[in-house]
Amino acid sequence: MTSSETRRIADLGALRAIAHPLRMRLYRALFVARTATASQLADQVDEAVSLVSYHLRKLAEHGLVEAAEPQSEDGRERWWQPSSYGFSIHDEDLRDAPELAAASAAFGRTIDAQRRDIYARFLDERHTWSEEWRAASVSSEWLPRLTAAELASLGDELDALLRKYDQLARTAEAAGDTEGRENVAVHLHGFPYRTAG
Repeated sequence: MTSSETRRIADLGALRAIAHPLRMRLYRALFVARTATASQLADQVDEAVSLVSYHLRKLAEHGLVEAAEPQSEDGRERWWQPSSYGFSIHDEDLRDAPELAAASAAFGRTIDAQRRDIYARFLDERHTWSEEWRAASVSSEWLPRLTAAELASLGDELDALLRKYDQLARTAEAAGDTEGRENVAVHLHGFPYRTAG
């Protein structure tokens, strides 16, 4: 990854590119792997290498992934990496842009479905994890009454905290501390809602 910054997506092409379900799965797998070839990613998503290569090129066209330094002696292998430390979509970029708002909603639904699938798989396979991992897993819901400013502040604090833990883990892993590490998904939603009636 060439940048530790989060990329702000405000153009329709990039948003449509990442909203594609397979491309989002590839992006997620690549983010976790840090660098990978199309062949390695194809194994993870159970798709043909040619299809994965096509979708990686589409993501690259919109600057979401980029070529990485080769990790092996095989010069025929093309390595990929995320081009930034994730991405974000801001509401102010969607105002007065109905196509962008529609693409953002489609992206949100894609992400939500994939997050539900990941969590459902964990629930189904929970018994296969060690007692330590089962005890460490977290699932909670909070229903505070906040202002919009308080919710925005909460989101910023949670983002900073999660980024801190991710950076600590990346640093430790780069130093060779890989014992006991697993991929961990943390899904947060913070949004207003109204009760029925």
